[in-house]
Parts: sequence; structure tokens; C-alpha cells
Amino acid sequence: MTAPDEWTLREEVTEYETSWYDGGYDLLEQPDGTEKRYYWADLPDAVIVVAKIDGTAVAAFDSETIDGNEGEHLLFVEQYRPTIRETHLELPAGIVEDGESYTHAAARELEEETGFKPSSTALLQEYAVATGVLRHDRGVVFAEGLEPGERELDNNEFLEVTTVPVDEALERARELPANDSTLSALLLAKEDGLL
Repeated sequence: MTAPDEWTLREEVTEYETSWYDGGYDLLEQPDGTEKRYYWADLPDAVIVVAKIDGTAVAAFDSETIDGNEGEHLLFVEQYRPTIRETHLELPAGIVEDGESYTHAAARELEEETGFKPSSTALLQEYAVATGVLRHDRGVVFAEGLEPGERELDNNEFLEVTTVPVDEALERARELPANDSTLSALLLAKEDGLL
């Protein structure tokens, strides 16, 4: 195994900057003495929220758009993803703003996207995403004790809130089109005995 000190950074170049992320490359001298460009995109940290709610509480909040069957459910959002031109069933998620913890960002994003605020949150895992091309960390937060709050979507969010019974959530998330953030978050919550 090569050690980090066997790699020498010769140059770091930012080729473009957007309001969403920066992109560029590092020119590295590899352990064998050759040089190679390693391209990257630098994104802000993000949070994925596994939010458990009682079905009767959901029905009392909005019985027209959300399945209000009794029992424990997870909150999901359905949204079109222009980048891949598909509509996905996803867990609520968003960017961690400067100075925020993952748990604070999770509570804020959950309320903004779904209209529910949690009474408790817990960080299940923090991890690096797509390390071959991204400089991007993600946190998975478990939320419960949900109460009605104020929904406030961003100008690029066109989401439909829905619920899925806890015992069906992983199966539903595996239906195509599936996505990494929802699957990994559900698997972590299941492994921790929360689902």
C-alpha cells in the first residue's frame, strides 16, 4: 500500500466555479515518479434524513396528499432530477450550510422540504462520497418525534411529500430508478436497528 507522503502535489487548478460547486484537477507526481492529472468536483457537505413518523400523525397533517395508514412510516419526497432526467423517490436531503452541524441541517432541511420538524435527531454516519471524482462528504441523520412545522421550498425544489411504511421502505427504495443516498441511508438505519 502506498502512503500519502509518496504522492507529491505539483499543482492544484480550479478550472471553473459555479454557485453549486467548483471543478478542476490536481497534478500529482505518483509514487513511480510519473505525473498525472486527477480531476475533481468540490461540493458542499450534504445531509440525508431518515425521518420516522406515525401514520396517524401524517393523516392529521395532510390526508389528501400523504398516505395516512396507521403504523410507523418514513417520510420521502418525489422529485424530478434534471441532471439525469428521471423522477426519484428519495429521502429528504440538502446542503449543510456554513456553521451547521449535520443534525441541525437535517432538522432544517426536513422542515423546509416536508413541513415536519423533529424533536430529536442523531447522526448515524458521516462518509466521503464517490472518492474517485468528488470532494464531498455526506451525513446520514435519523429523525423522530415529528410535529407539523413550516414548509419552505427553495426556488429549484419541486417536491411531492409522501410516506412509505417502515417495513416496505427499503424494498421501495430499491425499485428503479434507485439512488445511492436513499439506499445507503436506509441500510445504515436498518443496520443500527432503527428500521
